Amino acid sequence: MTPLVFLAVVVAGGVGAALRFVVDVAVRRRTGERFPWGILVVNLTGAFALGLVTPLAADEAWRWIVGTGLLGGYTTFSAVAVTTALLAEEGRSRAATSYAVASFVGSVLAADLGLALGRAL
Repeated sequence: MTPLVFLAVVVAGGVGAALRFVVDVAVRRRTGERFPWGILVVNLTGAFALGLVTPLAADEAWRWIVGTGLLGGYTTFSAVAVTTALLAEEGRSRAATSYAVASFVGSVLAADLGLALGRAL
């Protein structure tokens, strides 16, 4: 990886993190705080986008910049883990389980759909 590609990955990661914040806040304003819909939307759309980009990225540098940088900054497994733990601590075991399953299964399905679409294009 060249220094320029590294710098592009760093900048793209910052942009992805900012996008995550914007999407999360926008979704939470519409849905409220009772269930973590914002981060779920972020992770599902990010998994789909990564699946889509992976077969389409013509060169390795773009896979690093978009996949690792932008989408790595956009999506967040740590937020899923902490949110699940907090829901469980609040005694909301059904919400915690639903969120964890929806995050994992939904992200895998979204990535698979993105991969299929990316290969078709």
